[in-house]
Amino acid sequence: MKTSRKWIIQRASALLMIPLMGWFVVSLISIYDKGYLEAMTFFSLEESKIRMLILIIISFMHIILGLNEVYEDYIQEEKAKNIANKITNVLGIIIPTTIIIILFNLNA
Repeated sequence: MKTSRKWIIQRASALLMIPLMGWFVVSLISIYDKGYLEAMTFFSLEESKIRMLILIIISFMHIILGLNEVYEDYIQEEKAKNIANKITNVLGIIIPTTIIIILFNLNA
């Protein structure tokens, strides 16, 4: 992917995360002092699941792009850079997929 395209996607994902993180923080504050059942009910709501899905996907995409840029800038050896990128990309698929599977299997 071109550097300019990565830059645009990085900035766009950051902008998209602002309202989603705002929603997430406000939601966590609202259920902070509630019990386990209320928290599970919140995360079991279809609307919450969809918003969390979008937040997870955008966040991990943002993280992967950012880490790949860090590797590009600070790792000199090509082999090490490629290994770091591959590990990041694999974990960037495994971790959010696992979180999403767990999230969509939640039932209150």
